[in-house]
Amino acid sequence: MGSSSQENNNKLLSRVCELFKSLQKKFRTKVFNIVEKAQEVAKGDPRRIIHSLKVGLALTFVSLFYYFQPLYDGLGVNAMWAVLTVVVVFEFSVGATLGKGVNRMLATLTGGFLAVGAHRMATLSGRRGEPIFIAIFVFIIASTVTFMRFFPTLKARCDYGLSTFILTFSLISVSGYRDNEVLHMAHQRLSTIIIGSCTAIIVCISIWPVRVGEELHNLVCDNIERLGKFLEAFGGEYFEEFECGKSDYYKSFLHGYKSVLDSKNSEETMAQLARWEPSHGGFKFGHPWKQYLKIGTLTRQCAYKIETLQCQLKHSKIQASVELQKKIQEACIKISTESGKSLKELALATKTMTQSKSSNTDIANLRKAVENLKTLLTINQWEEVNLLEITPLAAIASILMEVVQLIENISEVVHELASMAHFNCDDAKVSPKQPCSSKEGPIQSIATMTIEKHEDITFVE
Repeated sequence: MGSSSQENNNKLLSRVCELFKSLQKKFRTKVFNIVEKAQEVAKGDPRRIIHSLKVGLALTFVSLFYYFQPLYDGLGVNAMWAVLTVVVVFEFSVGATLGKGVNRMLATLTGGFLAVGAHRMATLSGRRGEPIFIAIFVFIIASTVTFMRFFPTLKARCDYGLSTFILTFSLISVSGYRDNEVLHMAHQRLSTIIIGSCTAIIVCISIWPVRVGEELHNLVCDNIERLGKFLEAFGGEYFEEFECGKSDYYKSFLHGYKSVLDSKNSEETMAQLARWEPSHGGFKFGHPWKQYLKIGTLTRQCAYKIETLQCQLKHSKIQASVELQKKIQEACIKISTESGKSLKELALATKTMTQSKSSNTDIANLRKAVENLKTLLTINQWEEVNLLEITPLAAIASILMEVVQLIENISEVVHELASMAHFNCDDAKVSPKQPCSSKEGPIQSIATMTIEKHEDITFVE
């Protein structure tokens, strides 16, 4: 009996040890996964680490009002509102932090002012009528401001401020019924929120600031460049004209345009936040951020056309003869190459904030290529050609012409941005004090040369 019970105890002990080892192994694996994930997040954008340290520094600063007795005597328990304000207001970018900070301070000021006024008016009705009037004021103000939050303009710019206004008005007006020092309460709340907001804004701007305006500028330029690289690679992919050793290099750009399709929300958010940022670098006060949204819209339209080109490339089967393909491929490759070149030139000029005259030349070359292709497609010399054979090639040509029209529109909006933002001129002969002006004049529209699908193409079957 003794030996059997000892064996059972040994088995139980061994099972417990195995269970402990398995749990220890799982715990180590979990910790390693968390560490790897943290490293991945940090390597993806090292500014996230700096932002985390900045938030900790700002919280440490405002905590001094709670730790030191002289500062605590001036604000009391309300000093904790400064800490809460830093947590709520401090955002990753300068524009977001400024927007939230200004909204919170103004909303607290106006909400506290109206709450004190409502409390004074309610006290005139006596002790019995005071809670009734306060409830009426809270109902009217809260309902009205909540409805205002549905206005698109106010929701985009002041939604956080309106919410803070409702919170401040309700807290001060309702709590004033039990506390007679309403004005003192509103003053302390406003002071602590101003301290917290200013601390967050100063730390965000002073230490490695993240400018959302620069992020938007670079995003728009990168999207244009992605489309340009795709169009340069597209001609070789469609007509199989890659040089040896360059196939993989060009094919790496053929799917880069897809990120452009999902950039609308990011661009709109960045443009909204960029308006709050102070002047920095080439981005002066009143910078035309709306122009970036116009460029982004046209860029996405161009990306959708490129998506159509991709579908045409995947699903269409060219049955035309080699001779027929050679007659059209040269013009299509020319358009595709010139389109990519034009877009990359526009992206470079926008990124460097210069007014480039060479883009006008690129658009002119692109227009000539479109004229040559249209002449080739509309010429009535296609003897003994089956219409089904030429249709896939004509579809590609038609979509490319639509892409060219969008490129011209992008070029016009980019030049408007350069003029409104006073970009520098890349021509060394022009004095820096003189504005850039193009001697060629405006580029003629390509819309008149765009064929409507295949209606202008005449074939003899």
